[in-house]
Amino acid sequence: VQLVESGGGLVQAGGSLRLSCAASGHTSSSYAMGWFRQAPGKEREFVAAVSWSEVTYYADSVKGRFTISRDHAKNTVYLQMNSLKPEDTAVYFCAWGPVATSAAGRYDYWGRGTQVTVSS
Repeated sequence: VQLVESGGGLVQAGGSLRLSCAASGHTSSSYAMGWFRQAPGKEREFVAAVSWSEVTYYADSVKGRFTISRDHAKNTVYLQMNSLKPEDTAVYFCAWGPVATSAAGRYDYWGRGTQVTVSS
């Protein structure tokens, strides 16, 4: 499975961005997808995840501001990010795995990441 993220960039605080992650390869089985992020000098942290049946999970820090969704026909997951804050600045990674979880170790495949920078 190959994952390619897009949609990152520079935005002012309070602005919005939408990230996309397209999956290709052996994607015929049911799978979950998640978003994680890593800021400089910090560990990778969970952001959001969506199950095959489209049940969603969020980190407390993004709940109410971010929305994860998926398009089965396109094998793509999205992360709509609103009311962005400088502390959201990080490299955002998408991940592919059998279950939607906040545990990074449960995901089998990862994208290379896309940079999101929020200026104050």
